[in-house]
Amino acid sequence: MKLRWKGLAYGLGAAAIVGGIWLFTSDYEVRKEGEARKISAEQAPSAEAIIVLGAKVHPDGRLSDMLKDRMITAAELYESGKADKILVSGDHGTLGYNEVGAMKNFLLERGIAEERIFMDHAGFNTYESMYRAKAIFQIRKAIVVTQDYHLARALYDAEGLGVEAYGVAADRQEYRGMAKFKAREMAARSKDFALIRFFKPQPTYLGEVIPITGDGRATEDSWLIEEAVWRPNA
Repeated sequence: MKLRWKGLAYGLGAAAIVGGIWLFTSDYEVRKEGEARKISAEQAPSAEAIIVLGAKVHPDGRLSDMLKDRMITAAELYESGKADKILVSGDHGTLGYNEVGAMKNFLLERGIAEERIFMDHAGFNTYESMYRAKAIFQIRKAIVVTQDYHLARALYDAEGLGVEAYGVAADRQEYRGMAKFKAREMAARSKDFALIRFFKPQPTYLGEVIPITGDGRATEDSWLIEEAVWRPNA
């Protein structure tokens, strides 16, 4: 019995060591490759689109601080002529929660023409947002906007999925809960490293191609109720 427990302890210890090596190695690779693509707003090259990644929207439709800062940064990039289309990508997986609608409303209130705004209703996570940016919206070159802690992974995913991407950080203030976000991000970088290097699975939803060169109004909401399940149109 003692030998059995001893063997189990050694096995668990070895697994912990291997897991730790994997976590730190994959995290380092994602950060190294992503950091090389981070730039300032002034340094950003011309691109086909500005991709804004979604974040929390409050029940009353207000943008969370992080998301509001992403939208301000994206609007400024658009207004400076860095790209003439904006893709807002986030979670609109249920009738009652709509990140991309709130993001679009912010841009409309800013005076940006509706046809310039594309909505990805099924950008449920960073990997899926970047997969769909390439597969659905046919984006080849983009400026990605999110907070700095998240930017390296977003750029790593974009590049790994065939989008030439440059990242502009949207940090305009101190955010609550950053220690928690950063800890989660390390695990997420390790996960996305595996997805990009080894698997590249399809996202939850695909759909018809809607080229970013077209009219953003083609991405307006389309509701399909099938067995009480809502599915986005794209």
